[in-house]
Amino acid sequence: MKKIIIIIMAMLIQACSQTNHKPVDMAKNVDIKRFMGDWYVIANIPTFIEVGAHNAIESYELNDDGSVATTFKFNQDAFDGELKVYEPTGFISKDNSSLWAMQFIWPFKAEYIIAYVSDDYQHTIIARSARDYVWIMSRTPVLSEITYQSLVKRCIDMGYLKSDIQRVPHKYPLMNL
Repeated sequence: MKKIIIIIMAMLIQACSQTNHKPVDMAKNVDIKRFMGDWYVIANIPTFIEVGAHNAIESYELNDDGSVATTFKFNQDAFDGELKVYEPTGFISKDNSSLWAMQFIWPFKAEYIIAYVSDDYQHTIIARSARDYVWIMSRTPVLSEITYQSLVKRCIDMGYLKSDIQRVPHKYPLMNL
């Protein structure tokens, strides 16, 4: 619990200190029901809880109240490493389905922007205005190199540094998941 509080506090401090960024372009007309389900984290600029993550999967389920039950799980430091599970809640903006707030612990919420989702809802990029974190996710654990590079280029075009984006290792079948 202490780690989660520290994460949220660090994200809030960093977000407050980085207000000169151009807003991230958001995906248009995200169909929330199609967006729900499992997403494999293919690459990211990791938060400190994600450093060393293997087999990372983020899952979304729409709650009756319109919030999103989120489950983020991965193996720590190895394919058969300790299973880590986090269950934040997503809150979708009433004005824009691409803008969410992710809450790991009350009352703190972190910006979560669906910056891109492919027409077939197979790939997505989650971004933040501060350009401190980004997640490239897919419905499958493996992408072609062409698809991967095109998603990385989208991140670069948003203002992220290519050198900061790290691939997340996946091995299947999943161990301990």
